Amino acid sequence: MNKDVIIYSTPTCHYCHLAKEFFKEQGIAYTEYDVLTDLEKRKEMVDKSGQLGVPVISIDGKVVVGFDQGEISSLLGI
Repeated sequence: MNKDVIIYSTPTCHYCHLAKEFFKEQGIAYTEYDVLTDLEKRKEMVDKSGQLGVPVISIDGKVVVGFDQGEISSLLGI
């Protein structure tokens, strides 16, 4: 089952890299937005999450702040 997965990240964010590695290991397709350079997506991220911390991960519209592998796995059904 394909989920709509979006990760808002920055190039230097350690937890962002961990999250992306996790998605790759699990074969999960995702869309990545670099909120360091994309101000429009940064505003979208803040609107969704209420904060500037990264990563912010959206899975079928449900927002997870940070790399919470348990929560992410649960939302992905894996």
